[in-house]
Amino acid sequence: MNAKELLGQTPEQLREALVSLKKEAFNLRFQAATNQLENTARMRAVRRDAARVLTVLNQKAAAAAAN
Repeated sequence: MNAKELLGQTPEQLREALVSLKKEAFNLRFQAATNQLENTARMRAVRRDAARVLTVLNQKAAAAAAN
């Protein structure tokens, strides 16, 4: 997921994506705690994707407030 893809989405779609990423991050943390996690790099990717979504949401909110 890159920022250009996210810029084309509505704030509602971004919020839904954020919820799903947070659920995935929780599940990955749970798997890591129980030594069942196979792809440890996925945790980093999910955290960064969530940060990208939040960044785009904040940019859209700032743009809406400026208008």
